[in-house]
Amino acid sequence: MKKLMEIMAEELSSAFEKAGYNPEYGKVTVSNRPDLCEFQCNGAMAGAKAYKKAPFMIADDVVAYLKDSSVFSKAEVVKPGFINLNVKGDFLGEYMRKMAEDETFSVNRTEEPKTIMIDYGGPNVAKPLHVGHLRSAIIGESIKRIGRYVGHRVIGDVHLGDWGLQMGLIITELKHRKPELVYFDDSYQGEYPAEAPFTIGELEEIYPCASARSKEDEAYRDEALEATHLLQQGKPGYMALWNHIMQVSVTDLKRNYDNLKVSFDLWKKESDAQPYIPDMVRNMKDQGYAYEDQGALVVDVKEEGDTKEIPPCMLLKSDGASLYTTTDLATIVERMKLYHPDEILYVVDKRQELHFIQVFRCARKTGLVEKDTKLSFLGFGTMNGKDGKPFKTREGGVMRLENLIADIDEEMYRKIVENRSVRDKDARETAEIVGLSAIKYGDLSNQATKDYIFDVDRFTSFEGNTGPYILYTIVRIKSILSRYAREGGTMEDGAILAPANDSQKNLMLELTKFGSTVETAFEEKAPHKICAYIYEVSNAFNSFYHETKILSEEDPARKKSFLKLLELTRDILETAIDLLGFSAPERM
Repeated sequence: MKKLMEIMAEELSSAFEKAGYNPEYGKVTVSNRPDLCEFQCNGAMAGAKAYKKAPFMIADDVVAYLKDSSVFSKAEVVKPGFINLNVKGDFLGEYMRKMAEDETFSVNRTEEPKTIMIDYGGPNVAKPLHVGHLRSAIIGESIKRIGRYVGHRVIGDVHLGDWGLQMGLIITELKHRKPELVYFDDSYQGEYPAEAPFTIGELEEIYPCASARSKEDEAYRDEALEATHLLQQGKPGYMALWNHIMQVSVTDLKRNYDNLKVSFDLWKKESDAQPYIPDMVRNMKDQGYAYEDQGALVVDVKEEGDTKEIPPCMLLKSDGASLYTTTDLATIVERMKLYHPDEILYVVDKRQELHFIQVFRCARKTGLVEKDTKLSFLGFGTMNGKDGKPFKTREGGVMRLENLIADIDEEMYRKIVENRSVRDKDARETAEIVGLSAIKYGDLSNQATKDYIFDVDRFTSFEGNTGPYILYTIVRIKSILSRYAREGGTMEDGAILAPANDSQKNLMLELTKFGSTVETAFEEKAPHKICAYIYEVSNAFNSFYHETKILSEEDPARKKSFLKLLELTRDILETAIDLLGFSAPERM
């Protein structure tokens, strides 16, 4: 389905061509003076030099061919040569009807679907999710949904950290606490227990305790490093413990991600990349890319034109141990082999930018990816408290993600109960739905690359640019449609007509932007553009609602036109919030 802007541009381009000018001057933009017109064309200004002619004379020539336009109700010249444009109401009504019938509401699905992998820079196992994990999950989930909506095959991979020192620390601490466990008996030959020797709560206490001790006790740290090495060498007892850690941790991680309505197609781990490391390193050596530097194995990745120093990419430490760069490179090898992606997108903290510059350059230089494989880095800013510093608990610690969600849900529940808008038995469920919108919209409405202030009071407000305000708008529309149905009304033979007033026309014009907004949001990996769009649509709808007697309209055709427009507005808003990763309740 053609966008409204494309149709208008075609109309202008045709007029320029008929008037004897280059049709490329027929570009149309939204008016920067909405008090004068809805759209404008500045092509006559641009063409004045080429044709050695006053711009208003060019504009006059062009407008002469727009007098009988089926698209524009107004096309007038304003000196020194602007063409001011308004869209015909009948044409706009017809465009709305086509949008309502279109499966994707004017989003043009790609004709060349690509396979895109999203790496969420996942959490380390054995640790609880905290607010620092929020942004990658929320942003990555939204980009995944938008990508699929426009027709791509998008694969989300949580990419868990499961193979580093934290494993050795947990194993060492367990050995100190429970040395009698069979996992530490080198002579044990039987089956290892099916049940883990710890709960998720105990596991989450063990790691920080071990980590703190390793910073003060060098012998303990050496023991943990050795345990890590033995695990990576495949020691049976340690592998059995690792499996327990993974099972308990992943079960808890899935529960927390489910609460965020975030899902992954793959639950891959750092350890999955280990089998690819030896051959990868050998090939880099054989091809002359990797060399020793102070005992470590590195690959030069600096390039001409670099304005800052880009250090070599380290593959192996002097003791032969691998690093994050090693496993990230090996993961690229695995992904290319198993999924052959056209693009791999990393949604991670922007402070890791240098790391990914090194990884991407090394992957390209050493031929781990094909020339047309895109490696992308979407570095997001930090989520800060009102003091402008990274978000903390009242006690100053890092806040657990489930506690943040619980706090938001409780605040939404309090507001819903105060409003007495939902029955008590439904209030908790509604609070969870609205609370999730507050969290996700509060995050996604900001440009991903920028830091932002997480303001609970503002994000949970039913007024202003917030998730609850968007949901309140959707629920208001549902309420009107439900009331019409309860009163015996039907939508049969109804159709969206030309707008009856300016506020209705403004709403219709806002709705026409859905397709271009979604396509741009995907191309630029910018969910905040969808947030800005639905905020404008919500404002436009509420103005229309306050200025128009919808259900008391006496003309049946006009009333059904209003209600059909409400249906389209509801469908577009609900589609948009689904792309952002949340939904709307029936009542609020």
